Amino acid sequence: MTPPGEPEIALDPAVAAIDDEAVPPFHDLEGGPDVPAEARQELLALKSGAVFVCARPNGDIRAAGASGEGLYAQDTRHLSELRVTVGGLPPVPLSSVMESGHYAVINATNPVLRSAVGVPVPQETLNVRRTVLIADRLFYRVRLRNFDVNPVVTVVEVSLAADFADVFEVRGVVRGTNGRLLDPVRDQDRVRFGYVAEDGQHRQTLVELEPSPDRVKIDDGRVRVAWDVRLDSHESISLWITVTPTGGAVGDAEPTAAQAAATLESADAQWVDSCAQITTDNELFDRLIDASVRDLHALMMPVGADQLPAAGIPWYVAPFGRDSLLSACESLIVNPEVARGTLLVLAELQARADEAWRDAEPGKILHELRIGELARTGHIPHTPYYGTVDATPLFLMVAGGYYRWTLDLDTMAKLLPAFDAALRWIDEWGDRDGDGFVEYERRAPAGLVNHGWKDSHDSIVHADGSLAQGPIALVEVQGYVYEAKLRIADVYDALGDAPRADRLRDQAAALRVAVNEAFWDADEGFFALALDGRKAQVRSVTSNPAHCLYCGIVDEDKARLVAERLMAPDMFSGWGIRTLSSSSPAYNPMSYHNGSVWPHDNAIAAAGLKRYGFDAATDRIATGLFDVASTARDFRLPELFCGFQRDGSRAIVAYPVACIPQAWAAAAPFMLVQAVLGISAHAPQGRLTVDRPRLPEWLASVEIRDIRVGRSKVSLAFRDAGSGSTGFSLLEQHGDVRVTMTT
Repeated sequence: MTPPGEPEIALDPAVAAIDDEAVPPFHDLEGGPDVPAEARQELLALKSGAVFVCARPNGDIRAAGASGEGLYAQDTRHLSELRVTVGGLPPVPLSSVMESGHYAVINATNPVLRSAVGVPVPQETLNVRRTVLIADRLFYRVRLRNFDVNPVVTVVEVSLAADFADVFEVRGVVRGTNGRLLDPVRDQDRVRFGYVAEDGQHRQTLVELEPSPDRVKIDDGRVRVAWDVRLDSHESISLWITVTPTGGAVGDAEPTAAQAAATLESADAQWVDSCAQITTDNELFDRLIDASVRDLHALMMPVGADQLPAAGIPWYVAPFGRDSLLSACESLIVNPEVARGTLLVLAELQARADEAWRDAEPGKILHELRIGELARTGHIPHTPYYGTVDATPLFLMVAGGYYRWTLDLDTMAKLLPAFDAALRWIDEWGDRDGDGFVEYERRAPAGLVNHGWKDSHDSIVHADGSLAQGPIALVEVQGYVYEAKLRIADVYDALGDAPRADRLRDQAAALRVAVNEAFWDADEGFFALALDGRKAQVRSVTSNPAHCLYCGIVDEDKARLVAERLMAPDMFSGWGIRTLSSSSPAYNPMSYHNGSVWPHDNAIAAAGLKRYGFDAATDRIATGLFDVASTARDFRLPELFCGFQRDGSRAIVAYPVACIPQAWAAAAPFMLVQAVLGISAHAPQGRLTVDRPRLPEWLASVEIRDIRVGRSKVSLAFRDAGSGSTGFSLLEQHGDVRVTMTT
């Protein structure tokens, strides 16, 4: 493979030469955008490929502040309004159901109407059924059916607008560009919205209307379309609004809604068939697993010849480093191909040069790639932006994990130059002061202040609540480096470089000793969050050390103290482990990273606790997250939720702008199942291990079929055997993998 390089969409020389001091900082957005009260509701979020739509539960799109509503493609909002009225009034919602990651059905009825012929129309006369299908375009159908014995004459009106806002502008960045909105144009049964960006790129939204509307009014950028409707008793009519986001002309041979739906359903079926099948005796948990499998598929996005999971809808539909890698790590037991695609994409986007303005250094894995107007014109540095300290060791860690599951040495050989570059980054650029720890400090004026997964500007705080000053060495990042070197050493061994593998293992062993000495806070009986720029411990009690348990860097004599501290009342809310202790002066249960609860964080913690033998703690975390999902709409785990104490409550306090679906939250149940059952793969040794399986009380049986280990597949069954023990049996085996169990 040629050395990893930049994507074709990298900045042109004019943009690359921008003055660092002229670039406005965007990092204040990293706590999540501010959202007006009227927009604080869960959205219908549908995605296919790189196109997605967010609508209100009633099916309308009414962009309010940073609500995220709209139809998006290539980091641009191509439709900012789609509102439906019947007889001049909004329909009365009855139900709103997401049937899949790309299809939703909304049922409503009419309010009391005055018919166009003067006859009153009682409420619940009309069924107003909207279907929303997202493919490479939006297929939006409004079907009216008259259930009265008398005819109904009314008007259906649809209001449309397109603001072509950059997704960062939607999130709250003040537009600093000089783009130009074009007046909408009607062309028979089509309406075109247009926009010319600051860099001259043309964007277009094409709206096709069927049947032909009776009236079309264009006023100040908004288009109002009206159909005069007469429905006899039990008669129905369907109105189609097809919206295509484009950067150029639209071809003639475009798919119909039925064709697009059939293609998407076929792809869904193929995806489900490619995944290990998890079924249990608990219908609610099965629905959570089903939603997670389908959401992960919906979030997959093409990048070149491969694909990786986008981080989440609506804010993070883009290639990410950390988010995509951790989602892939969580999904290894279900579908290791997620990891393969993620590794190949990120290797191609790996940094080659030292570019301070976007926090890039040779060998570093990206944080985020954007291709919208603000990125193209240099107002944000995401072309890609590399302000992440953990994506590079996670890249190696996931690669080693992928190899342990698949024995795919061909892909490892292809990625070897990327591994070499990533290891150089860890040892040289990541450890600039030579103390053996990987640190970060922002160099990009428009970059993030913090480069760990808790990347809010106020997330790294001392025990007294004051902000830590860099360079910052996060404790979990050292754990990632440790596990990365151990796992990737196996790959170097397999590729015939035993001396390199031995050096990596020696380095990992030395790092373990150093971390347990430098980061251990003996007074607290816990690991410090970080070392600051003075090499002083940042002694806040956080969830970060749980990741060190997952990576196995914690000394055995410290593990019990860490486990007990994580599960103490100030950390465990009853729903999950908080990001920050409720005893901290900086604690805020409604914050993004300073007291909230994140499902992926908890899945990693559960797996780490299991690794060290704390099965009961793993059980409590799995139970808390199951309770969250079982009361959630569509049985989905949110990106995060507020960290208030449970105190007998039946439902969480929602974080208002959490992404749903979100990749590492969607994949968290897979890691939880793996942790509870103690499953690990060792494909190079031809072995799958089941270590101390323990079903929680709300599960009596679990079956996992078609687990891929190397070139083999196995199917396993677990049953509650009573007295707190769990039985295990081998259902099927294809290939020569050995299944072993420890108790």
